[in-house]
Amino acid sequence: MSQQHQDGVEFIGMIQGQKVSEIHAAKGPSLDRDYVRAFAQAHETAGFDRVLVPHHSTSPDATLTVAYAASVTQRIHFMLAHRPGFVAPTLAARQFASLDQFSGGRLGVHYISGGSDEEQRRDGDWLDHDQRYARTDEYLEVLHKVWTAEKPFDHEGAHYRFQNAFSEVKPLQTRNGKPHVPVYFGGASEAAIPVAGKYADVYALWGESLDQARELTTRVRAEAARHGRSVRFSVSFRPILAQTEEAAWARAENILAETKRLRVVQGYNRGGPQQSEGAKRLLAAAEKGSRLDKRLWTAVAQEIGGRSNSTALVGTPEQVADALLDYYDLGVTTFLIRGFDPLEDALDYGRELIPRTRELVAQRAQAQRKAA
Repeated sequence: MSQQHQDGVEFIGMIQGQKVSEIHAAKGPSLDRDYVRAFAQAHETAGFDRVLVPHHSTSPDATLTVAYAASVTQRIHFMLAHRPGFVAPTLAARQFASLDQFSGGRLGVHYISGGSDEEQRRDGDWLDHDQRYARTDEYLEVLHKVWTAEKPFDHEGAHYRFQNAFSEVKPLQTRNGKPHVPVYFGGASEAAIPVAGKYADVYALWGESLDQARELTTRVRAEAARHGRSVRFSVSFRPILAQTEEAAWARAENILAETKRLRVVQGYNRGGPQQSEGAKRLLAAAEKGSRLDKRLWTAVAQEIGGRSNSTALVGTPEQVADALLDYYDLGVTTFLIRGFDPLEDALDYGRELIPRTRELVAQRAQAQRKAA
């Protein structure tokens, strides 16, 4: 059972095949088995509940990376990033069910419909942004049928057609008594929100301002309610910690300077946010200033064109935990946190930030129970 079910908050990290970030150029093989093992075990040691294994059109296969990382850990759960459209949903359903069985019920899947035409076309997908979300809708429908069907079934839709589809293997995990792998889902566009309302167990936002997060979670809640469902929420940040606030901001400025330097060396331009509504929302926040709310820092997000979860919370562990509590008060119960020094920061978060946040959440929950 994950920590989220015990104290109301879940922490997710992220592991990759090699050491790389905005301030670290990739070195060595794209898939370093020793690094993956150390990275996964570091998150388990640090007290994370789950780790994301991301997907990119040129990266090592995320499904196999999860399988390996699960084999070298005991407790930590996984969030597999998966793009619908490149594997038939019937096959994906069997793969996810098998992986859930082999990992002992530790799998979750984050479905990413795709915010970049360029990315999608590398793997041969020529649907446009809204069409991709329509396909994801049908994809998830088929997945759930395969997981729960007691006998073969036929399916004929706009994107998929199957006869006698069936899977002998079912997920180890269940929801409402039926086999189920938790569905994490992202996408802030008008095409995405209806799909989230129908299927998401956890809806994931990038690290937006409190006002933006309030607006978006309200929309998703309303859409889920139309289907008689409730949904949990996740927000992603890049915490930058130090023992004093002054030192934390100095570290943030050093990270920004190194990000800029490395991008010049690598010949990158800022570029636009492509078709991703989430990226556009990060840039909209950055336009209001580099420092928002208590500790939200948008400078790196602005520098890289809003690509990926790139906003930070800056301060001491106590200050950042307090800032996370503001999102908890909006109904956010999952925090995806990863650092600019990936493995080292994961261990650092486990020393103070994660336990302090759990403590604050427990105190808040206890106060709410007393007031009820």
